[in-house]
Amino acid sequence: MEAGTVYRSIRATPDAGGEWRRPVGHYERSGTDPGALEDLPREVPPDRLRRFVMWILVGVAAALAVTAPVLVDLPAALRAADPALWLIAGLALVVDTRWFTGRQRFATVYPSVAFTFALLLGWGVAVAVPAQALAVVVSSLRRRDPLWRLVYDQARYALSLAAAGGVLALAGVPRLAVDAAGVAWPDVATVGAIALAGVVWAAVNLLLAATASALVLDAGWIAEVKRIVRQNGRATLSLLALGPLVVATGALNPLLVVLTLVPLFIFGQHTRHTTEEARKATTDELTGLPNRKALYAHVQTQARTYGQFRRRRRGRPDERRMALLLLDIDQFRRVNEALGHGVGDRLLVAVAARLREAIGGDGLVTRLGGDEFAVLAPRLVDSEAVGVLAGRVADALADPVVLDGLPLDVTAAIGAAIYPDHGTDVITLLRRAEVAMYDAKDHSATWAVYTPDAEQHSPERLELLADLRRALDSGSAELELHYQPQIDLATGQICGAESLLRWSHPQRGFISPDMIIRIAEHTAIMRRLTARVIEEAVSQLAKWRADGLHLRVSVNVSARDLHRGEFVDDLAELLAERGVPANQLQIEITEGALMADSRRVLLTLHRLDRLGVALSLDDFGTGYSSLTHLRRLPLAEVKIDKSFVLGMATDTDDNAIVGSIIDLGRRLGLRVVAEGVEDEETRRMLLAAGCEVGQGWYFARPMPADAFVAWLARYRAPEAPA
Repeated sequence: MEAGTVYRSIRATPDAGGEWRRPVGHYERSGTDPGALEDLPREVPPDRLRRFVMWILVGVAAALAVTAPVLVDLPAALRAADPALWLIAGLALVVDTRWFTGRQRFATVYPSVAFTFALLLGWGVAVAVPAQALAVVVSSLRRRDPLWRLVYDQARYALSLAAAGGVLALAGVPRLAVDAAGVAWPDVATVGAIALAGVVWAAVNLLLAATASALVLDAGWIAEVKRIVRQNGRATLSLLALGPLVVATGALNPLLVVLTLVPLFIFGQHTRHTTEEARKATTDELTGLPNRKALYAHVQTQARTYGQFRRRRRGRPDERRMALLLLDIDQFRRVNEALGHGVGDRLLVAVAARLREAIGGDGLVTRLGGDEFAVLAPRLVDSEAVGVLAGRVADALADPVVLDGLPLDVTAAIGAAIYPDHGTDVITLLRRAEVAMYDAKDHSATWAVYTPDAEQHSPERLELLADLRRALDSGSAELELHYQPQIDLATGQICGAESLLRWSHPQRGFISPDMIIRIAEHTAIMRRLTARVIEEAVSQLAKWRADGLHLRVSVNVSARDLHRGEFVDDLAELLAERGVPANQLQIEITEGALMADSRRVLLTLHRLDRLGVALSLDDFGTGYSSLTHLRRLPLAEVKIDKSFVLGMATDTDDNAIVGSIIDLGRRLGLRVVAEGVEDEETRRMLLAAGCEVGQGWYFARPMPADAFVAWLARYRAPEAPA
């Protein structure tokens, strides 16, 4: 697929230089949805512009057609106007200014409606329409509305007043301030006609608002009508209900009309409070992004729109898709641990701003909680465009976030699920986007689209889990430990070995250690697997000890194992039973194990230290470890992650990181082990930097116990290592 086709799928257009960019004003409704037209873009998307302009022209033409004949009566009405008319008209302008309304407006209608409806009841359409037009201008200038919105609001309110005026005329309701002067006040039938006129005014106004919203957002018309009526129907009718009271007050004494500002102001305050509460319910307070609730509502709305679109196509092929992207910040918990929650919050705000800028009008960016964000792209031309959008998200996070002069690298794996291919409801889409996200993490990829094969509970993984359980139950030799030697870089002597689990499946062949961890880590099998590894390692140590070989062996354990209080007791019992000194066994833990319930883990680690078992911190440098861990924990060594060691000969940054870790370890009195030593140059550089121990294919690959013993017999340390 050509780049233009992909970018066009997410509403991008080529600029003069041929580069693809997002069009200004492209928009998807915000999660807060304050009103019908309040949340529309300031510029209409190009692909919907023609239809919308035609609709505005039709509205303006209709407004002129129905109001022009009655506006000829305006001069005579003004000449005969009493003080109440001028006061009510003036108040209609005042209540739409910032002085009265503040920075917000009443739902989708202007507060001036209460007074212009009163003008309609008291003096007719000829007076009400110009007053409302001026009020619309005041409000539009206050909000700096684009010209199209000003024009459309003028037509919308003129048509609403004309429709209500038509109802009053058909019902024979006199103008209350003119024709009914000196006549008894309205009877029940007249009051009913006024109420009907108010309902008609609200219906016309809200239907016109819903139509504009549906055209600009390309949403379903019926859905928009329901949304706007639900959100703004009561507020609109409440404002209209004040109209007759304003006329009645003016008939008694024009000055009393000013008192109607009090209930109107209180009503406005209540409306603003209600709107703010609704906003908070769908907004993440920290980042200002829509939250999970808003995402759910938006997916449902877009799904209905998509269904209506498909029905209109009547079975014709349709490549349009909606995509849900899910991402969480890698190692975010370590940022909180190392730098504090205040810095973590600022990092989240910065990430939110970058995502919002990167996505713009091409989708909805939401924060689901913690370090988890989602992006909903409702109108992709096809599924291949997901990669473009995911790439844009990854690019937005590529540069470090600098906080207080400290650059923090932000990375995230992105998972995508596509509607309707991978699900038709938000729960399914989120779950499958999460599956794809972890699939991307597992494969060290930037992003991944959901596939059934990535499911943790896919048939293949369930079969592997069952096979692993069978191998553990039977004590099968298909599960065995391999040992990789660790070499003292200064002397060339062997100073230990790391035990590594290998699984040779009878049908599938070699199963990678990463796959074993993925299928077992979150199940009860993990505990049994660790117990099998430790028992086999300790038994091998006992055998070597009986043969006169005294060697320290490292064993990897998971965070789940360290949470168990009985872990240390079981290990002590096993060492005593096999006659193996505790100092011949070393436990390797990862930085991640320290982040999950670190208090309980810390207790276990101190008990292991008192037992005499050495502790090693594996993969050091891959996350935001709190340096306090190195001070608090009873560690014997740190292991530099091989991703840094492999690149230190060619990458100055990796070389600097390795050197810093070595220096830090030595200052803290810790043995430093470098993993991933694969050539002589790297060995020399590590030795020159002061690293004590090396491990990697340059010395030997992991091998079964018998092969390891044979290798030991052949191995000769260099006489004078450089």
